[in-house]
Amino acid sequence: MKPDNTGSYLRPAYRWYVLALLTLVYTFNFIDRQVVVILQEQIRADLSLMDWQLGLLSGFVFAIFYSVLGLPIAHLSESVGRKRVVAVALAFWSLMTALSGAAQNFVHLLLLRIGVGIGEAGGSPPSHSMISDIFPRRRRAFALSIFSMGVYFGYLFAYGLGGWIAENLGWRLTFVVLGLPGVLLALIVALTLKEPPRGMAEARESGVDVNNHSAVAEEKPTFRETLSLLWSRRSFRHIAMAASLQSMAGYGVGNFVPSFMMRAYEMPISEVGWTLALITGFGGAFGVALSGWLSDRLARRGEYWYVLFPAIAMMLTLPLTVLAFSALTPGRMFISYIPYMILGATWLGPCLAVSHSLVGLRQRAVASAALFFIVNLVGLGLGPLVVGSLSDLLRPGFGDADGLRYAMISTALFAKVWAVVHFIVASRKISADIQN
Repeated sequence: MKPDNTGSYLRPAYRWYVLALLTLVYTFNFIDRQVVVILQEQIRADLSLMDWQLGLLSGFVFAIFYSVLGLPIAHLSESVGRKRVVAVALAFWSLMTALSGAAQNFVHLLLLRIGVGIGEAGGSPPSHSMISDIFPRRRRAFALSIFSMGVYFGYLFAYGLGGWIAENLGWRLTFVVLGLPGVLLALIVALTLKEPPRGMAEARESGVDVNNHSAVAEEKPTFRETLSLLWSRRSFRHIAMAASLQSMAGYGVGNFVPSFMMRAYEMPISEVGWTLALITGFGGAFGVALSGWLSDRLARRGEYWYVLFPAIAMMLTLPLTVLAFSALTPGRMFISYIPYMILGATWLGPCLAVSHSLVGLRQRAVASAALFFIVNLVGLGLGPLVVGSLSDLLRPGFGDADGLRYAMISTALFAKVWAVVHFIVASRKISADIQN
């Protein structure tokens, strides 16, 4: 018989503790995912790599395993327990990150990055599902946005602390120092996080006795049933495409910004690290938190605001893309890059929240995994690879710095315009899909 943890979650302090703990796990997720980005110039010099190989390491190979395994692991978490999956996944990807410091060539590092991707596949979807069980629908976008701030806190430590360690100790020890603490955090998750009751938030909203939460719990649908339901939601298809294209711009550009700053402005790695840590970490965190809070309030006028708001934000980033990456000095770049980062982070919380509203209680982890499957396969998988390959093609005619500059601008503009179209189409279909 499973323990009833309803009483713990009736205490607001414990609900916020769980959200904070899961946000910290997500922070470690992105520290270990993005640390290779700040290290890639050192790795490129040490292992004699090309930009397309850096694109594989920071994007495509990681994304393939992360995306594909995310779906079955999310489905598994609905049976064996979401907390257990998160704890085991965190310990595994942290060890793979630490071992990356021992890589002797491109193949070694590639295999270890695959290991990181396999581990991280079990982190986010079960966390999303637990958060949606403990926060009501009208506060869900805000709660998921708080959780999503872990993305940008991860950037903060990966770039800031990672850049400082790399300059003083080298890229190998940086992997070790940033990877091992995740094993300790996995133990804390295992010992202090309790599996939340299914449908607890819906039970409280409907007046059902939360101590008898099975009254609102659903039978566990099959994996195929959940995917079929998602595919039948036209709005979800457009949301997934819009989010993946925005992620293509985000990862494609973001994963090469440190390299661009070092090449174009000849900035040292520690200065690049702390500068991007502040801009990406605090700017992105502010953007994702603001979007969750604001979209929850705008959605009182209509559910379509959950996707219309990101569409407006993405349109505003178009001129900022050109201004930021055509700037000839770092100061001018930062003036445009700060609002570019804030606005570019606004899609994540609202899109997750509305995706959970499209499915049943026991389908949320798979809904998140399905969204992330497309987002990471297209965004993380293709973004850095496209930018890196374009940079290699443009280098002979434009040089090392400008070749990368034009690769970043062209990829971002193409992906963002296409994303806006899908967000707008999704906004016209979302209300009907939620009511069905």
